Amino acid sequence: MHAIILAGGKGERLRPLTNDRPKCMVEICGRPILSYQLAWLRHYGVVEVTISCGYLASVIQDFFGDGSSLGLRLSYAVETEPLGRGGGFRHAMGAFTTNEPIIGMNGDNITNLDLSDLVKRHMTARAMATDVLTPLQSPYGIVDLAEDNQITGYRERPELPFWLNAGIYAFDPAIRELLPERGDHEDTTFPRLAAEHRLLGYPTRAFWRTADTAKDVSEIERELDGRDLDSFFAGGAPLP
Repeated sequence: MHAIILAGGKGERLRPLTNDRPKCMVEICGRPILSYQLAWLRHYGVVEVTISCGYLASVIQDFFGDGSSLGLRLSYAVETEPLGRGGGFRHAMGAFTTNEPIIGMNGDNITNLDLSDLVKRHMTARAMATDVLTPLQSPYGIVDLAEDNQITGYRERPELPFWLNAGIYAFDPAIRELLPERGDHEDTTFPRLAAEHRLLGYPTRAFWRTADTAKDVSEIERELDGRDLDSFFAGGAPLP
């Protein structure tokens, strides 16, 4: 299989951490976010990876090179101007051909979900695209209130009854012609596929975190500090 990582984000909410590097190169426990993603892909046997980049692309290229030191074959689809996420996927897909499902992901998240199971369910459903979903967790503590306004309890950052788009996908290669040349696939392609019943959801409670702010980075570091990556990636059981 082939994977595409969207790694052109400027990470403006992460400044000054992103003054000299794209968002995907912000370090978590001493290594870039992107290195976790590449290690996860390699863990599941994906070695062909195209990195879609633009902002400070040379920082990524200089650090990872052709990927051979990681047991990967890396290529780079550099955007001369921002194309949006859908446009970025389409642009990157134009650089290779494959008959296998394509894994697509944003360059700012870390996960240990079972990639083999994701691909299996995607292929079984014959979906054009499968969107990984993670539970929405409240960023705040919740107060439980009875009808008489008596407080019955407190819950710290509980899981809410909604699913969040995790920014990880399995694509049929034919999706390229349905993606916008510029813009976001979630505004254009995905609503169309949903209406045609060709968009599958993949709910999972596997580890998933995204680094949008310095606080996010600190919290992820606390969760990953000292963890062995091989055992971490092997622990991403799918939702039954």
